[in-house]
Amino acid sequence: MMSDKLLVPSIETRLAGLIEVSRRAKMADAKAVKQQGKQTLTLSREFGCEAYPTAEKLKEILEENSGEVWVIVDRALVDEVARHHDLEADLLHNLGKRPRWLDDMLSSLSSKWKNERDYFQLLAQKIVAIASGGNAIIVGMGGALVTQSLSNCYHFRIFGSLEYRIDSIARRAKVSHAEAVEMIEKRQKAREKFVRDFLDKDINSIHHFHQLFNNDHNSADIMAETIAFYLSLQR
Repeated sequence: MMSDKLLVPSIETRLAGLIEVSRRAKMADAKAVKQQGKQTLTLSREFGCEAYPTAEKLKEILEENSGEVWVIVDRALVDEVARHHDLEADLLHNLGKRPRWLDDMLSSLSSKWKNERDYFQLLAQKIVAIASGGNAIIVGMGGALVTQSLSNCYHFRIFGSLEYRIDSIARRAKVSHAEAVEMIEKRQKAREKFVRDFLDKDINSIHHFHQLFNNDHNSADIMAETIAFYLSLQR
């Protein structure tokens, strides 16, 4: 939908960023420079909260602070990478290897999910590979749960009142308030079901996150600045 596309950054820009992050990881590996310590963060949000504006501002701050390229990763980007098999293999090989705990987690998924289960396995593998490489801002996809055991990952959750989220969607997606309500109800339920079905966890649980933000009282700029400062304290 056109309204959805207005909510997210350009796929071309994000793909170029991911290619550059992978290229630098390959160069570092060739020089036997350890990549441990390269941070990744996940942004989880109630639908309608300003995760993408926060991610874009955060990307600017982190690139300025580190002098390195950072990439915003969401399902659209992962799907785009998957459409280019040669590119996918090269990117994921450079960025990181799949840890054993991921295999254990994937093997525990219910066998009733056939095509869906296979898709989630592939999605989880890509998320972990990208997160392991660092310099990634992962938006949604259950990223906070899939990468929970990675020591270089930090997790943030954005929530907000229904009124705030309706206004935000209507403004950013250029739709009516009634359409915004319909989008929120449909997308939020789908996200919660996705995480519950495949990971048997509640994405709304506060225990998965390092910090929580109420979007009613914190702008995208404030959240980005706060997260960047928090990450600087973890180095």
